[in-house]
Amino acid sequence: MIEKTEEEIELLRQSALLVSKTLAEVGILVRPGVTTYELDVRAEEFIRDNGGKPAFKGYRGFPATLCTSVNGQVVHGIPSKNTVLKDGDIVSLDCGVLLNGYCGDSAYTFEVGEVNESTRRLLRITKECLFKGIEAATAKNRIGDVGYAVQQHAESNTYSVVRELVGHGIGTQVHEKPDVPNYGRRGTGVKLLKNMVLCIEPMINKGRRHIVEERDGWTIRTKDNEPSAHFELTVAVGDQRADTLSTFAFIEEKLKFNLAS
Repeated sequence: MIEKTEEEIELLRQSALLVSKTLAEVGILVRPGVTTYELDVRAEEFIRDNGGKPAFKGYRGFPATLCTSVNGQVVHGIPSKNTVLKDGDIVSLDCGVLLNGYCGDSAYTFEVGEVNESTRRLLRITKECLFKGIEAATAKNRIGDVGYAVQQHAESNTYSVVRELVGHGIGTQVHEKPDVPNYGRRGTGVKLLKNMVLCIEPMINKGRRHIVEERDGWTIRTKDNEPSAHFELTVAVGDQRADTLSTFAFIEEKLKFNLAS
């Protein structure tokens, strides 16, 4: 069944919170000179120390715990000892866990050192797109309403929306039905039902929307090599408003503390 029981939603919340805390633990390590491999090692340690398992590692052959996508890479970047973060980069960290039989999934795009204002704006608008999509995730709406909310905000701010990659349902598997595109027409698509659990994840490009796959068979990047941003949260559809199961609060609290110290 696509809709989850209240008990399942609470188990999904636990998984979503572990992912949220993992991204916060890894996020404080993001700085110039750090490799994406180091971030991946810390993510796996933290997940296992807290009773979970990495949900991405081994999934369809993916070799790592995190997807680490730098600058023009949109998603599915493979962590590497050779990928050293530089001042002015951005890096999307996408993480999944399996805890008590249920999956959690979230993503956040981090600034590395001093990022220019143009790129910072891309991150801000992409995060706003996510929350616009979440606002539309109510039982009176359809999947197209979520996609429309994301697309309208991105395009009205001169950015483009990746079409080939979408959000998704989640439960005992990382990817379940329905697909959740970041574009669409209002009043179209699958009807949203109370207690559907969705991962909404705008992938927004500074330049054109077109993407290509890199030679590793996983990493997706923008065709024009312009930066791309990616934010993802897990929500349960509600009658009046969505219940957000994962959170950026842990990340932003730690980042704020880092800046102050």
